Amino acid sequence: MNADKYLHNIYQEYMRLKQLSDRALAQIDDEAFFRQTDPQGNSMAILIKHIAGNMRSRWRDFLTSDGEKPDRQREREFMLEEMDTRAHLMARWEASWNILRNTLTSLQAADLEKEITIRGESHAVPEALHRQLTHYAYHTGQIVQMARSQAGDQWQSLSIPKGQSEQFNKNPQSYL
Repeated sequence: MNADKYLHNIYQEYMRLKQLSDRALAQIDDEAFFRQTDPQGNSMAILIKHIAGNMRSRWRDFLTSDGEKPDRQREREFMLEEMDTRAHLMARWEASWNILRNTLTSLQAADLEKEITIRGESHAVPEALHRQLTHYAYHTGQIVQMARSQAGDQWQSLSIPKGQSEQFNKNPQSYL
């Protein structure tokens, strides 16, 4: 795969994760958004806050500074504060995705040969791209699972619904 195609593909995969998360979050109310499934677990609100904080840190100055920025307060990402309304958290979510988009679309083929640093550890750019993609996929799965469980019978599948694979295979366009 050539470098431009690789960069386009990695961008598409990140955007697919955002779309899955956004479609899941759209199916739940504020109460479900903030509900913790257990005392040690995270709510969807906490996951949104954490992902936004991680993205802001990792993707600002991606090629030139450590991905763990000195101004990141990771522990606070796992605490809800008075200002953490759904609207505020979703605004941070969108702003962080914009940082990611801007960074990914600015990368050039030659950048794939570079090394970047995350928490003082050197990573080849493709390795760092995959590291973060995997991290966000992990949390996207958590968000989707929590939203699905909280939406109950109102849940609209984000994929091919159970029992409909054969129908999908006959007419994939009907699911777009």
